[in-house]
Amino acid sequence: MVIPVCRLDDLPRGESHRLETDPPVAVFHTEDGEIYAIDDTCTHQDASLADGWLEGCWVECPLHASKFDLRTGGVDAPPARLPVRTHEVVIEDGVIHVVLSDAPPNLPPSCTAARLIGGSA
Repeated sequence: MVIPVCRLDDLPRGESHRLETDPPVAVFHTEDGEIYAIDDTCTHQDASLADGWLEGCWVECPLHASKFDLRTGGVDAPPARLPVRTHEVVIEDGVIHVVLSDAPPNLPPSCTAARLIGGSA
């Protein structure tokens, strides 16, 4: 599935944009001008990575300081142990689009339990 996000000009460098998908996706525009998309939920606990701190190609979770590589989804250190899912980004006619991954997400236990019982985390 391809989702239009916003115009490239509307997402300043160093900023992020959260997509209200299920699960949510965060789109980041790095200071170097690169655009990346990852699942917006930390794999340790239900926290929005779009609310984290962007440094280079890494975003730091606002709760417990695990950092995720925007290029690969890899995590640097506990408490998070699992990577976040990455998504392809396409820019067409000045508009950012996210191509959602078919891979299963690595959601934290609180989100997984909520999804299993039909709620939202």
